[in-house]
Amino acid sequence: MAKIFRGTYTVMITPFDASGAVDAKGLRDFTEWQITQGIHGLIPLGSTGEFLSLSDDEKMQVAETVIRAAAGRVPILIGTGAEDTREVVRLSRQAESLGADGVMIIPPFYSTPTEDELYHHYKTVADAISIPIMIYNNPATANVDLKPETVARLATIDGCNYIKESTLEVTRVRDIIRLCGDRMSVFGGILGFESFVEGAQGWVAVASNVAPKPLARLFELVVDEDKIQEARELYLRWLPLIEAVGGHRYVAGTKSLLHHMGFQAGPPRPPRLPLPRESHDALRNLVERFDLRFGH
Repeated sequence: MAKIFRGTYTVMITPFDASGAVDAKGLRDFTEWQITQGIHGLIPLGSTGEFLSLSDDEKMQVAETVIRAAAGRVPILIGTGAEDTREVVRLSRQAESLGADGVMIIPPFYSTPTEDELYHHYKTVADAISIPIMIYNNPATANVDLKPETVARLATIDGCNYIKESTLEVTRVRDIIRLCGDRMSVFGGILGFESFVEGAQGWVAVASNVAPKPLARLFELVVDEDKIQEARELYLRWLPLIEAVGGHRYVAGTKSLLHHMGFQAGPPRPPRLPLPRESHDALRNLVERFDLRFGH
């Protein structure tokens, strides 16, 4: 029976060792820490996981490592986005064969596909697998914007049941729900608290790489317990950390914060560069302010 996806899901970093290779042990440890901290789900090989900077063998290694380490305790969605529909099918089938609970797929990000081409792309993948697809709308990086009306059409595809909505227009959450009903479950991509208030059933979060427990709790307060004011206070308390890993710093900033917390995630791969030295004082201050420690 397919799992129902809801809650705060971490779009995971990919740790690299001193030689620059994928750190499989570090990834297992990181997966374990996320789960013991109460995260609701995990998504390796998203943008934060630097999927475009990994080889095919490394992508398989990351997916297999996280799936095995999680051992069914939380849902695992694998990022399988690519420019070529055939490649997305191959990666998605591979994820399913490894035991993934679902896949997250960003639209083709160079060809600027039309709505008909997007429909054909997602339907082709959905027809090729039996696990759910989370559509990923991030117009800032994908060069295509899946507006609510387009999402409503994609929601008619069997298997396209979820969307990560990564714009700053929180009313899109409202409109997707209004147009799609129960055919599409919305996850916020950038705005967590605001998306929950508008009816989202989840959040694909970057900041939960460093603070899984409070950001999982944020979902529970709003969606499960209807404690909006308490949730707002929690959100505002953690907003400086959320903002610290927003924008262009989402990979380098997250890895740097984890370094100061005691987890060696390694630097990002080029063309991304590590944060400049002068940025680290502010990150160390955040680690001390929130008493962030890996493993605790």
